[in-house]
Amino acid sequence: MNKSANLQNSLMLAPLIGATDSLVTALGVWLMFIVVISAFGASMAAVRSRLIPASRLFAGVLLAATLTGCAELAAQVWSLQWHQHSGFYAALIALQCVVLEHTGFFQSAWRERLRLCVLFGALMVGLGLLRELLGDAGLRLATLAPGGFILLGLLIAAWQAWPRPTPSH
Repeated sequence: MNKSANLQNSLMLAPLIGATDSLVTALGVWLMFIVVISAFGASMAAVRSRLIPASRLFAGVLLAATLTGCAELAAQVWSLQWHQHSGFYAALIALQCVVLEHTGFFQSAWRERLRLCVLFGALMVGLGLLRELLGDAGLRLATLAPGGFILLGLLIAAWQAWPRPTPSH
């Protein structure tokens, strides 16, 4: 795996752990992620050919920050309580946009982009639901960030231990 893919995946870890303490927060951040990533991809596709390579990073940062700021303002108008609860994790979407642009994510096939967004959303919603259920059952640690790391580690371990059919040659 290359360093760009590791950076891309590690940046998705912060909202995955921090914004999944409840199902509502996880759904909201995922919805904001989808809207901002889609708008960023469409906007950069329109201007990418008109930019020189040296200015693409600056244009990407400016565009990502603008789109994320607009999405945060819309979220604040829509539900101030959710906006306060999501904290700065929604703002990390701008950084994720820039990293995805740098790694060539928006030039890949649309099925790969859709696959990443759906997998990220499924993991966010699943982890948010699981953490909320465990927190309601009395396990307070599940709603805190260390509990999110522990739960994610257990989910990854279960995924690795799950038996898969071996391909026959």
